[in-house]
Amino acid sequence: MSTIEVETMSHLSTLQSSSDFLSTTTIIALTIFFSLLCACIIIGHLLEENRWANESITALLLGLCAGAVVLLASKGNSSKILVFSEDLFFLYLLPPIIFNAGFQVKKKQFFKNFTIILMFGIFGTVISFCIISVGAFLLFNRIGVTSLNTQDYLAVGAILSATDTVCTLQVLSQDETPFLYSVIFGEGVVNDATSIVLFNAVQSLDFNNIDAMISLKLLGMFLYLFFTSTILGVVAGLLSAFIIKTLYFGRHSTDREVALMMIMAYLSYMLAELLNLSGILTVFFCGIVMSHYTWHNVTQSSRITTKHAFATMSFIAETFIFLYVGMDTLDIDKWKASSASAGTFVAVSSTLFALVLVGRAAFVYPLANFINCIRKRDGSNIAFRKQFIMWWAGLMRGAVTIALSYNQFANSDDKDTHDSALMITSTIIVVLFSTVVFGSITKPLIEAVLLRHAKPNVSDATDIPSLDDLRMMFIENGEPSDMGENQQAVAGPRRSSLRLLLTHPTWTVHYLWRKFDDRFMRPVFGGRGFVPFVPGSPTGASDEASRT
Repeated sequence: MSTIEVETMSHLSTLQSSSDFLSTTTIIALTIFFSLLCACIIIGHLLEENRWANESITALLLGLCAGAVVLLASKGNSSKILVFSEDLFFLYLLPPIIFNAGFQVKKKQFFKNFTIILMFGIFGTVISFCIISVGAFLLFNRIGVTSLNTQDYLAVGAILSATDTVCTLQVLSQDETPFLYSVIFGEGVVNDATSIVLFNAVQSLDFNNIDAMISLKLLGMFLYLFFTSTILGVVAGLLSAFIIKTLYFGRHSTDREVALMMIMAYLSYMLAELLNLSGILTVFFCGIVMSHYTWHNVTQSSRITTKHAFATMSFIAETFIFLYVGMDTLDIDKWKASSASAGTFVAVSSTLFALVLVGRAAFVYPLANFINCIRKRDGSNIAFRKQFIMWWAGLMRGAVTIALSYNQFANSDDKDTHDSALMITSTIIVVLFSTVVFGSITKPLIEAVLLRHAKPNVSDATDIPSLDDLRMMFIENGEPSDMGENQQAVAGPRRSSLRLLLTHPTWTVHYLWRKFDDRFMRPVFGGRGFVPFVPGSPTGASDEASRT
């Protein structure tokens, strides 16, 4: 055998061994995760009617079991097959979940309860943030955690204020409890965004020079990030609607319009992160705008495709996150990095969870009763049973909490390593306990507290009146064309818009928005009733067939 052949075979052997090493670790990791995903789907289907389990808990427990198997297979050295990465979570897993939440939301119910959602999602989160931060500052020194600084305590408040309502929404029904579903769902999205905005604000402030203006700086930064992120999402959604309506991709290819919707939604999230804004708020409102305008501009086949494609991507991402968290819980390196005793772990975790309980109760009950006081209509008060469910539903913590905890404490070179590892592991304990224990009790609790006391003829899903009913409420003497040819204008002075706004704020805002939307927005950006008609297109063909 010649020297050249020997060198060639040696080189090929080296490449093959390197390729085998890389492919083996990657394929093993992906095989395990895809197998677990399939198992979650199958078990979730079998447990669909179970009162105590849902797919979130199933994925979390399967992740724990898989992590234990890997830990035993490695003889106690490691349980990692994938390293928890904040980039993986925030850039790839979270966007499809939040976008689908905005895209699939029932907008009428969401905006009907928009005031309550904003009060709970913004003011409630800020109240919880303050209570948890102050409580941690006062109690941790007594436990023995002494290396944390002011920024760390504020970060703990932001981290543990991030709720996880995925588990709760899987057992809530939009038909049986529409009010609770819309409020808890909307609060969960706004809460996550508010928590991340607060966390980023805490990270960007200089706490070496603390003065009386620090709270105003936090408030100003929060308001700036909140409103600019929302505006960016609305603009991205309107831009996609205008492009698809104007160019009408569906006449040649439905794949292009579906791809454009997906890419522009993800692009809005990336632009928000690039500009240091809240990507969650941006992509959420982008999803709402796309469902209101863009979705009506695409062909019928694309509507079906996008609806199921977005829901499927969101479902896979949610399941993957819970599996990921379950397997990462048994990371032996984190537990070894902390020299704390078992009693310290229990004390810190119990303290954090107690602060979560108190912080949640400190705003749910006061804000709910404040809303009851300002509401004028009969039967629209938030009953105590619903207040209790709203408090309970926000006690679960999830992947956002763990990701923010890693961001704050995993790469903390200037902090005590033991206390940093202690905070991460204690946060994981809180997430596991709240998800498994509280999540498993939620469904039977809702049945016991709400459905057994439900009145068959009373629904809390009172819809906003139709536009004709709203016109009659406004007594529009000045707009006879809107009243119909055979109807006479009602005599009497026209009621003040300000008076109606104060007495019926939701109806008034909805009425004014409907008029503005029909007159200015839909003719430009499309939507229901303004779908472009192109002969020979899929939509045009179906319309022509229906006419004949």
